[in-house]
Amino acid sequence: MKHLFNIIFCLMLLIQPKVYADSIDKTIFQSGINKGAVAVSVKDLETGKTVYKLNDKKPSVPASTLKVVTTSAAYDKLGKDFEFSTKLYKNTNNELFLKLAGDPFLTSSDLNKLFETAKNKKILEPKLIYIDDYIFDSMEWGEGWQWDDDLNPLMPKFSSYNIDKNLLNIVISPTTKDAPANIYTTKFYPTSFLNQVVTGSENNITITRRNNISPDIISVEGTIRKQITKQIPINYLKRYFVLRLEDAIKNAKIEYYAAFPQKKTPQNNIYLVDEINHPIDTALKEILKNSNNLVAESVFKTAGAKFANNTGSFENSQNMLFEYFEKLGLIHDDIRIVDGSGVSKNNMLTADFMTEFLLKMPEDLKTYLPTPGEGTLKSRMLYFKDNLRAKTGTHCTESAIAGFITSRSGKTYVFDIMINDPKSKSAEKKSLEEYIIRDIYTNF
Repeated sequence: MKHLFNIIFCLMLLIQPKVYADSIDKTIFQSGINKGAVAVSVKDLETGKTVYKLNDKKPSVPASTLKVVTTSAAYDKLGKDFEFSTKLYKNTNNELFLKLAGDPFLTSSDLNKLFETAKNKKILEPKLIYIDDYIFDSMEWGEGWQWDDDLNPLMPKFSSYNIDKNLLNIVISPTTKDAPANIYTTKFYPTSFLNQVVTGSENNITITRRNNISPDIISVEGTIRKQITKQIPINYLKRYFVLRLEDAIKNAKIEYYAAFPQKKTPQNNIYLVDEINHPIDTALKEILKNSNNLVAESVFKTAGAKFANNTGSFENSQNMLFEYFEKLGLIHDDIRIVDGSGVSKNNMLTADFMTEFLLKMPEDLKTYLPTPGEGTLKSRMLYFKDNLRAKTGTHCTESAIAGFITSRSGKTYVFDIMINDPKSKSAEKKSLEEYIIRDIYTNF
């Protein structure tokens, strides 16, 4: 009898994975999405054993789920106490040095604060004001970013001159019925508008820019009923930054009319006037919960700068990333990473690599992944409550989600789902993701 029991038990162990596979396979089949366009990997968090896989070694576009990988590596290099720190120094020759940090949270108000402090310290007529912008190189977009998406406020350029989220606020307000609308920017920036907006019965606005003709001319078309503010990425970051710097100097009533030459901050004979700091904790929340591309790229490049002890560049960030993979014992031969945010379609990851990475993800970083009701999961999968922590990703024809799910049985699994199917709608892909996660929760 005991021998028979052992045989039955072994048979159950053999059958059980097939039951798991059958449930997910059936879900994918019923979705109508091509099975070849779906990559899935599910692993037991405790044992690391694969419990389900489908096209798990096939390179696919990870979209913003890539942020889990690049941000973990950057966090490991920068440390939990890291802060973006923009500093204003003065030397013994009455010259000021504004040392930039590529801080994605820096605002015009922060610049005002720095120079208000300078005024309060009786620095009223500096000989020169230098800008130390050597934290990042001059590349302001990632490889493979879409040129025709340059007005997308979710993917602005990024540089040493990050300020005001690198977005320009455009106000469109109605006048009288059938008359042209009023269009203006909330902060001065040399921009002209081709105003084809009339006051009507609804808000229906289209904004375009033809960079090949003039990047400083914005075409605005449609109708406006109630005043709205639209945001577009700033096309020339340094110019916008210098304008805000001039505003800050003027507001502080400091006498200065010269240019702002570039120069590295000297090590000696200077003292700190004031600084603006933003902690890494704020960045992690923005990246992993809200999928902020500007913050992700800035953190990734900053970590590359620290890794190389030099100017931040993608090459330095990539080398930092590869060193981190080696530290974790991860083989990365079958993947390609070309930016820090997942915006590029040139990024390629396998579902198996992602789940292997999640198995080794730092515990303190897991808490930054949103649960249903938070961030990018604010309106999704609310029935899972605290049983799910995951990073989502959406890009053109791709949809992805990766994270941790505690099943009804009490076991926790890491999972990665990538769907690269141009024929299905975004809602259909996201629905399939949810049904697969529900299968894991219910049956595993």
